[in-house]
Amino acid sequence: MTPVRRQSTIHSPAVCAGIELHGGEHTRLVLKPAPVGQGIVFVRTDISDRDNRIIVGPEAVSGVKNCTTLENAAGVKISTIEHLMAALASVGIDNLTIDIDGQELPALDGSSEPFLKLIEQVGITKQPAPRRYVKILKTVETEIGQSFGRIEPHNNLYLDVTIDFKEGAIGLQRMEIEPDTRSFRDRLASARTFARAHEVAALREAGLSKGGSYDNAVVVDGDKVLNPGGLRFNDEFVRHKALDLMGDLYMAGPILGKVTTVRGGHGLNHALMTKLFADENAWKFVSMPSENLEMGCDSVLA
Repeated sequence: MTPVRRQSTIHSPAVCAGIELHGGEHTRLVLKPAPVGQGIVFVRTDISDRDNRIIVGPEAVSGVKNCTTLENAAGVKISTIEHLMAALASVGIDNLTIDIDGQELPALDGSSEPFLKLIEQVGITKQPAPRRYVKILKTVETEIGQSFGRIEPHNNLYLDVTIDFKEGAIGLQRMEIEPDTRSFRDRLASARTFARAHEVAALREAGLSKGGSYDNAVVVDGDKVLNPGGLRFNDEFVRHKALDLMGDLYMAGPILGKVTTVRGGHGLNHALMTKLFADENAWKFVSMPSENLEMGCDSVLA
């Protein structure tokens, strides 16, 4: 996979709506083209009494329990953004304004596939500016309990993800992938979020997972998958963990490096990125040479 040289946005607005996985409310999402250099910005249209813009970045992460949550200085939050972020990463969207009328993105089917299809339907516009990558210069590692994460130099983004659950339906699974648009579409995009039956009960007692159902999550109980339709892949669980990792990494923008996680999750992903950026010798910003940046924008389909 050759890194994309130019920044991109979407060609025209795109809309979707659905039920929040945790909050259970109905939310509407509008993706809108954005200018060169803006980055990815969420706008909480239901808030008007304070700053309602949340700029995506590792420093904005305020919560990593069950999902990734961002928060601005005014205390305005947006959560469960990782599935959309993974889709944006896969097609190389750098600049985007995302209007949303609630605190949590709609779960849709629990995967990135609906977001990816939405983006591909409206198309992608290449922009006249070089794309900025985070190039990894040296290995950084972190551990949280039995979870382990490493990021190290590599020419492209490469993911090596291992999970290990006592439930027989999940067990020990590993996936390696160098994700680009095609491999993401074929191998990761449709992998759904998952939960264990005892976790679902605990989440609902805590006021979470109000919108969770077999329509937007895989639920396992021991060695059984409870969803009537079963799994989309035999190893759908590790594929979804790789999807989540890809989305969490994209909080920092596109990365050139190999990322390894064992028994990971949103907490480990964020801890690894925090440790990386705390070491100014471990990374640097780079741009790919491009000959035709002055020629203006052109529209392409992903």
